[in-house]
Amino acid sequence: MRTHQRIPKLLLLVVTFVGASVMAAVPAGAHCDTQDGPVVSDAKAALAAGDVAPVLKWVRPADEAEIRAAFAKAVAVRSDGDVARELADTWFFETLVRVHRAGEGAPYTGLKPAGTTLDPAVRLSDRALETGSVDPLVSALTSHLADGLRERFRKASELQEHVGDSVEAGRAYVAAYVEFVHYAERLHQAVVTPAHAHGDEQVPAGPPKEHAH
Repeated sequence: MRTHQRIPKLLLLVVTFVGASVMAAVPAGAHCDTQDGPVVSDAKAALAAGDVAPVLKWVRPADEAEIRAAFAKAVAVRSDGDVARELADTWFFETLVRVHRAGEGAPYTGLKPAGTTLDPAVRLSDRALETGSVDPLVSALTSHLADGLRERFRKASELQEHVGDSVEAGRAYVAAYVEFVHYAERLHQAVVTPAHAHGDEQVPAGPPKEHAH
């Protein structure tokens, strides 16, 4: 089989793994800190039922005691009227989101309003879990990934033809070459690097180191 015929299957494999990583752990740039996100939704259900259990999955074992204590305080205050209930609920939402994000190694920047614009990959990841089909997510990411690779390859390939024309032409080629190779390398690192899990007490790994050229 010729190389260009194998590329679509390779892209599908890469994006399938990337999509799985996205859904395995909600990333820092996702909607865990929004009023209509999954963390706050579970918090609302927990407060309505008077049962903290639905939210404990969002925090590390080491943080469970803090969330249980915060939940107990919120429940105690909620019975003092509508204003008290609203304040207690908001405080608990903020506490839960802050602790959850700390477990991801992400900073807490406040509780975002419902309807906050999300990355398309986040919406498609949620939709995949809701519908039981990851195909739309795979298709969207595959298309984006393929476009990115093809454009960087096209630029590097065109400049390679003139690499010996001058020093400036050579430098232009090197810049395009580095961008092409690093883009592919970042995609590969996304596939082989495990997602940070909530139960993992290790500090999340930083961005993958790019190969120096």
